[in-house]
Amino acid sequence: MTLHFPTIADCIGNTPLVRLQRLGGHPSNTLLVKLEGNNPAGSVKDRPALSMISRAELRGDIRPGDTLIEATSGNTGIALAMAAAIKGYRMILIMPSNSTAERKAAMSAYGAELILVDGMETARDLALAMQAEGKGKVLDQFANGDNPEAHYLTTGPEIWRQSHGEITHFISSMGTTGTIMGVSRFLKEQNPAVQIIGLQPQEGAAIPGIRRWPEAYLPSIFEASRVDRVIDMGQAEAEQVMRRLAREEGIFCGVSSGGAVAAMLRLAQEVRDAVMVAIICDRGDRYLSSGIYDAP
Repeated sequence: MTLHFPTIADCIGNTPLVRLQRLGGHPSNTLLVKLEGNNPAGSVKDRPALSMISRAELRGDIRPGDTLIEATSGNTGIALAMAAAIKGYRMILIMPSNSTAERKAAMSAYGAELILVDGMETARDLALAMQAEGKGKVLDQFANGDNPEAHYLTTGPEIWRQSHGEITHFISSMGTTGTIMGVSRFLKEQNPAVQIIGLQPQEGAAIPGIRRWPEAYLPSIFEASRVDRVIDMGQAEAEQVMRRLAREEGIFCGVSSGGAVAAMLRLAQEVRDAVMVAIICDRGDRYLSSGIYDAP
């Protein structure tokens, strides 16, 4: 008799969908959050990281032992570092120097090599320049269809199944936009009436993981038609709700997740009899050194 045991890669996905108990709007609404921090490397990015590497292998674009390069602000880099370790690739990550110490340490722990630069636009430009010089293969989460495809095949179906097909609103922060693109495509196929709400930072807000991209750097995987409404989120509001999630719900997460729930709480004041799902994209422990949990 041969016993089958899962590998760490098999543990990506199928994360819990849980109901908020103390934060909320009108009592007729059901507010749900999907705990993507429960993935092995701690974020929603585990899904596209494994997808981008595995599918590139299947196409013959890369093979174990090759060098992979990616520009990242944090979560994708950690996930790619894990996926590269699983599959036997050298991983070079280019990231803004102001990323938290925990993120840098996690990437290094998985064996990735880090290059620190001034900002994400610089990181993306350098990754492509290194590829042009033959130093490795850029996966390019911003233009790689395997990114949203991972969410179309896994995150979207999970949310539909876990909400028993009752979901009315889906709320997600937008960085590379892979999550919202893939989930939107799946949910709209099941029920075109589901409202897809995207989150971007207000001008001047610094919320890790979400961006207002200059036109020249807008991810090419992004299709504006797949998002019904975009909400601008302030940094203070996102951080306040992030702390409330930990203290009132026992959900320990990062700022972009706080922003997604803050947007959901706004929407919950506008509607009745809704079933809303927001993405909790990572865990709060990778932000502790920034001091954001020290505030009252």
